[in-house]
Amino acid sequence: MVFSGVFGIVVGLGMIGQWAASYLGGNIPELKTEPIRIAFHLAAEMLTAAILIAGGLMLLLGAASGQTVFLVACGMLFYTCIVSPGYFAQQGNWTWLVMFSVLIVLGVAAVIAIL
Repeated sequence: MVFSGVFGIVVGLGMIGQWAASYLGGNIPELKTEPIRIAFHLAAEMLTAAILIAGGLMLLLGAASGQTVFLVACGMLFYTCIVSPGYFAQQGNWTWLVMFSVLIVLGVAAVIAIL
């Protein structure tokens, strides 16, 4: 449970931090070119991050519904880890594909750890 809880919190905070750094660095050109699409995407990413953090905290605190919340959050994370790499692959940025692959592997390990 500890690995899974820490995984949820670290990944959720990492998602928020990555998007904040991208925004502050002016590295989200879609804010000008596709503002509606990126707004929905950002909403989904922030919701995923928030539920990962909540699920991780609930697991660490032993909350009865922590496992359920964490599993939902991991489903959301797996979706984004499958969909998002296409954006970076299109740009030839393969480092991000490795990161998403590692997140999937660690996420599967975190799910197995609580089942």
